[in-house]
Amino acid sequence: MSDLFESAGLSDGAPRPLADRLRPQKLSEVVGQDHLVGPDGTLSRMLQAKRLSSIIFWGPPGVGKTTIARLLAQETDLEFEAISAIFSGVKDLRAAFDRAEGRRKVGKGTLLFVDEIHRFNKAQQDGFLPFVESGVVTLVGATTENPSFEINGALLSRCQVLVLKRLEEAALLELVRRAEALEGRALPVVEEAIAPILAMADGDGRYLLNIVEQIYALAGPKAVLSLPQVTSGLQKRAPAYDKTGDGHYNLISALHKAVRGSDPDAALYWFARMIDGGEDPLYLARRLVRMASEDIGLADPTALMVASEAARAYERMGSPEGELALAHAVIHLATAPKSNAAYVAWKAALRSARETGSLMPPKHILNAPTAMMKDQGYGEGYAYDHDTEEGVSGQNYFPDGMPRQSFYQPKGEGREKPIAERLAWIAGIRERKGGK
Repeated sequence: MSDLFESAGLSDGAPRPLADRLRPQKLSEVVGQDHLVGPDGTLSRMLQAKRLSSIIFWGPPGVGKTTIARLLAQETDLEFEAISAIFSGVKDLRAAFDRAEGRRKVGKGTLLFVDEIHRFNKAQQDGFLPFVESGVVTLVGATTENPSFEINGALLSRCQVLVLKRLEEAALLELVRRAEALEGRALPVVEEAIAPILAMADGDGRYLLNIVEQIYALAGPKAVLSLPQVTSGLQKRAPAYDKTGDGHYNLISALHKAVRGSDPDAALYWFARMIDGGEDPLYLARRLVRMASEDIGLADPTALMVASEAARAYERMGSPEGELALAHAVIHLATAPKSNAAYVAWKAALRSARETGSLMPPKHILNAPTAMMKDQGYGEGYAYDHDTEEGVSGQNYFPDGMPRQSFYQPKGEGREKPIAERLAWIAGIRERKGGK
């Protein structure tokens, strides 16, 4: 199988999509990936050294992963064999390896291109190892997901990961120019429609060429489409967002860090991206509650209340009405004073509890409901804080023999400033009264 299109049974006379007809015939024709295929690119240097290692291509859809793999086989005189992890199983892999071993016996190498390689399970990925190690195949895998999470460590250690970038405007315009040259006329749209067309492609070259092909079909031989005709005649592209994959974690990380960085505009943008991509709003609501405690804490005690109430409002109203309540919370959290003191205190207290989990509370703060417990000193010497002049007894509440710990250290932002002042005052009372 020399190409994915041949595997689909397409002959030279069969209709071919514009994206296939414009598929580059040499690496120098690939657009937008100069860091890999330019004069000083990683792949260019590999080819100059005549040493092509196994590779994992990581990048978004429509940026040239399949094309580059095919051209690498051409440049290195390897047989190009392609399989897709979506449609293939162990039997297909075994057959591909058998064909590669057969070619090797007659002096011909194989470049095995595996599309969506992250969809193979651990056992299937392990099956590649002996054939990659022995050189039966040069593996080129393609994935839209982070290889660190989706590819087995053993296989990943035998491959070089190369990142492909989403296509920028200059690269997309070059694809439009190539389409115009192939069609023999300019793209039949008004000038002001070009920018929206490029925006609709969102860095995906294959999707752009599909749009261009639709435009030529809509316009016919002579018409020029207006902007309204273009926007109404073309289907809006679904957001590039996977609710369970790498995009999910990237975007929630961006939202969290924008909130932490006190940028309400960026926070709203990432929140909107996730909502528009189909993310579960209740997942976002839970994360907002977490941000309120982790990054704001007692610097603004109302932040947790706002986030929690926004979550309840969404539960009552659903979409789209409830989304505004969540957006309200996003803005509140992003503009609130920040402190992670409560978060740091909780983590430190948890570590200490795990290290000293067998220590008993000091006897003077234990209740003594029986005579025997009183005889053993339970409750002896306890000072009732409300009966003291300051309202604070200054006693020790940590286990006997355990040095006093300082977990919560307010940073003085927002509401934490008076809290810090009060804790300093209490520490003075404790010191005067002999508490720890």
